Amino acid sequence: MSQERISLRPVAESDLPQFLDLLNNPDAMGEHLWFGWRQPDRIRRVWAENGLLTDEQWTLAVTVDGEFCGYAAAMRERAAPTSWHWSLGAQLLPEARGRGIGTRAHRLFVDYLFAHSPVMRLEAETEAGNRAEQRTLEKVGFVREGVKRAHTFRDGEWRDVVLYSLLRTDPRP
Repeated sequence: MSQERISLRPVAESDLPQFLDLLNNPDAMGEHLWFGWRQPDRIRRVWAENGLLTDEQWTLAVTVDGEFCGYAAAMRERAAPTSWHWSLGAQLLPEARGRGIGTRAHRLFVDYLFAHSPVMRLEAETEAGNRAEQRTLEKVGFVREGVKRAHTFRDGEWRDVVLYSLLRTDPRP
């Protein structure tokens, strides 16, 4: 069996139906990311305005052999008046999970962010119960920094979130 070709690219108009379903379907979002329905038209309007690529946020499609299978996004976060970092995350369609695609997509996205912006630091957060995402981040080289207690409200409960970081100068597997 040949290795699947994982790549990143701007979100295309043809991706929008799957992208919007991924954001507004509780089954597609998975147990750790469903926060309730949001405005699907807002995403379509923002895509039409800027392709989901601005100075403050970059959203790229994750593809397998050219087919949309999820997205990776980074938001610019200001740490101090003289410094900022990217806070990143990714989400895959249910059928793409558990195949190593997420780990490879994270690696590509990390490389992209460091290649195309001068940041020193990347951050990622995930719910304390999301062991799959924690393993993915650790495989990519992220370092677990700590737990933010009762940081996220989801499904009627306050949940702890684990904070990870990766510095430009950190060794990566």
